Amino acid sequence: MNFKTLALGLAVASVATVSMAKPVAYTIDPTHTATVFSWDHFGFSTPSGNFSNIQGTINVDEQKPANSSVNVTIPLSSINTNVKALDEHLVAADWFDAAKYPNITFKSTKVETQDKKKFKITGDLTIKGVTKPVVLDAVLNKKGPHPMTKAETVGFNATTSFNRSAFGIANYVPNVGDKITVQITTEASVPTAKAK
Repeated sequence: MNFKTLALGLAVASVATVSMAKPVAYTIDPTHTATVFSWDHFGFSTPSGNFSNIQGTINVDEQKPANSSVNVTIPLSSINTNVKALDEHLVAADWFDAAKYPNITFKSTKVETQDKKKFKITGDLTIKGVTKPVVLDAVLNKKGPHPMTKAETVGFNATTSFNRSAFGIANYVPNVGDKITVQITTEASVPTAKAK
């Protein structure tokens, strides 16, 4: 085998390896993930609340970012507005009806790259059994081995907004704002094999 044949073979093998690369699945770390939502209250203030114990997967395809995806589940039982009576009211049947619809879910349908760090993620948001499309403006904060766990990790911030009335939650609109603004921060890591 001459040098040119060897070089061609290595080049073909390299291209094949790249083309066969699969998206990497990162599991969301619920202890470093938060979804903070805010609304207008009679024009006087902008209260906020948050959800915790968020579960899900972020699939990242570096070669073809459009093949990346996000799948998230948010338990309504984790709602926290720092007002206990309000938390209890929000999970009741006339608001989120958490007994019947215990989770909010988001499943991406399209990922668009703006540059190496900014993305538009379109997906289906389901609240109280109603599904509507929303768009997340996402920013990649960092990607690399986590200094504590050594696991390959990604971190994102994202924002979105939507009208809650579109999901059948229109109580007190317009005095209490219809538009909900959401800010998300998350870390997600590639699961590591546990030592036996």
